[in-house]
Amino acid sequence: MPDTTTLEQPALEQLFLKARTYNAFTGDVDDALLRRLYDTFKFGPTQSNTCPGRFVFVKSPEGKAKLGPALDKGNYAKTMAAPCTVIVAYDMAFYDKMPVLAPHTDARGWFSDSPEAELYRAALRSSSLQGAYLILAARALGLDCGPMSGFDTAKVDAAFFAGTKIRSNFLVNLGRGEPSSVHPRAPRLEFDETCRIE
Repeated sequence: MPDTTTLEQPALEQLFLKARTYNAFTGDVDDALLRRLYDTFKFGPTQSNTCPGRFVFVKSPEGKAKLGPALDKGNYAKTMAAPCTVIVAYDMAFYDKMPVLAPHTDARGWFSDSPEAELYRAALRSSSLQGAYLILAARALGLDCGPMSGFDTAKVDAAFFAGTKIRSNFLVNLGRGEPSSVHPRAPRLEFDETCRIE
């Protein structure tokens, strides 16, 4: 009987070892799959369960028209052609949700009076984690991903988050990856170059 406490090799390959960043996509990403995606990755841990990530799934021609002017030239065509682009963002007022997210304690007060720089670090850190969970959950559900920066955050914030305390972090194109759009895999650093055990 297999050890059910660890993932088998095909799952590891799908999530990490053979997964790639795609630059072109085919297919469609329907709304039901996006809801399933969120309902999967929302359980990933964040600092004190703050869950500051906010996600805009840009699919419509109108949404793409709003996003397009913010994209760097090198990201424009592939993003406009992707079935879906996720704006991974963070809410600087995330603490307002703490009575729901941490009902066992008065966690709102841990953050509400913090300096903006501390709120920014907390929101950016945990929303980045949530964006990574999104990528892994998408791969687990059979989607391919193309995460990227290369856009004007101020333009995205003005187009999608005006009048709020939500700020954009990074983008992820979603769909079925086109194999011809993948570059040869770049090297990674070895354990001894990046890690130590004490």
